[in-house]
Amino acid sequence: MASCLGLYIEDNIIKYAKVSKDNDIIKIDSFGIKFYDKLEEAIDQVIAETYSYKTPISINSTNENYNYFYIFNLLNKKDIQSYVKTEFESICYENEQNVDVFETRYVLVDDLNDKEKIKAIHISTNKGELERRINILGKYKLTTVTPLAFDLSNLLEVKNIGKAENIAIVNIEDSTTVTTIIDQKIYNIDKIEEGVEAILNKINSKENSYAKAYEICKNSTIYTSEGKELQYEENAYLDDIMPTLYNIVGKVRKILFDSLNKIDKVYITGTAAVINNIDIYFQEYLEDIKCEILRPYFIHAVGTDINIKDYIEVNSAIAIALQGLGEGIRGINFRKNTLTDKLPSWLTIEVGSGKPGKTSEMLEKLNFKFDFKDALTLVEKNLIRGAIAILLIILMYVAFSMIITSQIEDKREEVVASVMDLQTQLSLINNDTTMAKTKTVEYQRLIQNLEEQSKADSENKRLKYAIPTLLNKIMYTIPVNVQITEISNEETTTETGDLKNKITIIARSNRIEQISLFIEKLENDVILKNVVNDTSQNINGVVEVKIEGELP
Repeated sequence: MASCLGLYIEDNIIKYAKVSKDNDIIKIDSFGIKFYDKLEEAIDQVIAETYSYKTPISINSTNENYNYFYIFNLLNKKDIQSYVKTEFESICYENEQNVDVFETRYVLVDDLNDKEKIKAIHISTNKGELERRINILGKYKLTTVTPLAFDLSNLLEVKNIGKAENIAIVNIEDSTTVTTIIDQKIYNIDKIEEGVEAILNKINSKENSYAKAYEICKNSTIYTSEGKELQYEENAYLDDIMPTLYNIVGKVRKILFDSLNKIDKVYITGTAAVINNIDIYFQEYLEDIKCEILRPYFIHAVGTDINIKDYIEVNSAIAIALQGLGEGIRGINFRKNTLTDKLPSWLTIEVGSGKPGKTSEMLEKLNFKFDFKDALTLVEKNLIRGAIAILLIILMYVAFSMIITSQIEDKREEVVASVMDLQTQLSLINNDTTMAKTKTVEYQRLIQNLEEQSKADSENKRLKYAIPTLLNKIMYTIPVNVQITEISNEETTTETGDLKNKITIIARSNRIEQISLFIEKLENDVILKNVVNDTSQNINGVVEVKIEGELP
């Protein structure tokens, strides 16, 4: 049966839970909360109380920062690593930070807003703080150091959550995180600097006891619109509790309501979850979103002699222990495996414990005892030679690994530089393409204006000489016996916007056949188009005819 001790460590407080797992059955062997002044002494006490000297230990990382990078899903793993590294370096440069100060990890999820991209949730934490915490637990079997905001999903049976149900886990510890789970996967983590630390510090300044401040929070009940008002004497510290909770719930509300994905349920956990009615308080502000206290999904499997609220107090430690047992997301462990971690278990040697290691015990059972006062036996010589050979192989392996690693890093830097140069060139190409399109549209507009102006000029010139040309043609065409008494020009616009000149001629003659001949010549010689004649009038033997047509 595998087991793991989960330690959630914050300033002044440690939550611990020793969890064991046998196939699908999960059991909490021991748990509790300890307040401390010296962290190392408090950890030693927890190890002793839970008898976890050789048990794998999982702890939380601290002061994580979260960034989000959006990457085309066609990139391979190495390209993604280079892109994420380059983007984070850019952020550090903008914030005037040294990128080497941070230890980083990232998790990839689908980008719900763009199917052609994936989203990298990037986590960074300070290397110095991380190393200090790891060193404190150096003499124990520390296996995982992970961000609590990710571990909390271990308390839910995510695979049984409907894909259409979106949930958020609000964890109110020293600071507050909001972990959003979409389509059964962690999609976003928002961090709120305010948390229960502000509440405990206010009460501690009055009571001069962090443990008492915690108990006061645990025994406090929040006013709600549904419940009856409590006596002030029973809630003397609500003035220290409510302003901070009001700020937190306001920021949580903004995060959830600004999300592009509708949140169906909110789970509340962390130290603040011990405050009575906090779920009802959140429900009043989050309206239609269902709110409830987060409880581990397997709690029903334990005995009923322990209050469920006691387990909820150490939710953070349980979630961290489950991460150490192989639950949750892989790849977010900030604990790097050392050479000792990679050695077979039978080869481990305990140092500084006052007890013989497994290797020395094995040698004693085989009567392999070294005594340098006497001459070395053949077996002792062979053992020394074997040890030297193994040491040389290890040294050669380490040297070779360092060389290969150095070459890989050089190549990786070259690839990153090439990718960045390619991205710069692509950006310039995109800018040139956009500029070319803009110029094309402008040139097309200018050409159209020139064509319209040319057409207008041609029309003006045509009309300018049309009437003189018409009169000249009529002069050579009109019969001798026909007299023109009136010529008029009327300019009209067609439905298509073209100009049309309508010509009206009043002609007289004492011979009707001469007028008919004149009309026929106007039409046949294309002097006018669409020639029509009005009803003629006969006045004292003189025939007068109205002729209409259009300039060709």
